Amino acid sequence: MEINGLPLHPLVVHAVVVLGPLAALAGLAYALLPRWRWLLRWPLVALSVAVAISAVVAVQAGESLLDARPELEPLVEDHEEWGELLRTWSLTFVVDALLAAWALGGPSALASGRGARETKGVLGWIAMALLVVGAIGLLVLVFLAGDSGSRAVWGQ
Repeated sequence: MEINGLPLHPLVVHAVVVLGPLAALAGLAYALLPRWRWLLRWPLVALSVAVAISAVVAVQAGESLLDARPELEPLVEDHEEWGELLRTWSLTFVVDALLAAWALGGPSALASGRGARETKGVLGWIAMALLVVGAIGLLVLVFLAGDSGSRAVWGQ
């Protein structure tokens, strides 16, 4: 997988590196700041989907790059494992974000109060906990996958 002769993997990875922390921070803010939920609901969902798609494409492009250059296998072994875990985690984060967007309510920014939603009881607390854990895990895994990839490219 290439674009103008450049391997796609290092190009797509940058989307994961940028969108992953943004999605995680949006998730933490959505879970912990009810007054901002009206503003963060759809950006959270969009960012979580975008980072998941980027992670899936990054893993596929990385596998393609490894097929084309098998001599890299020993160098990228750790990075490959962290990247695959990040892909799986980002896909579960989409589910966390969708559940939270549905289950967690909050006040509206409108003066009339229209659009305010109630949090759905115990399910709301579960959604909040899953979103916080998912966001923290996403931040950690983006760091670990990125760090192992940079070590593979630039040396230890």
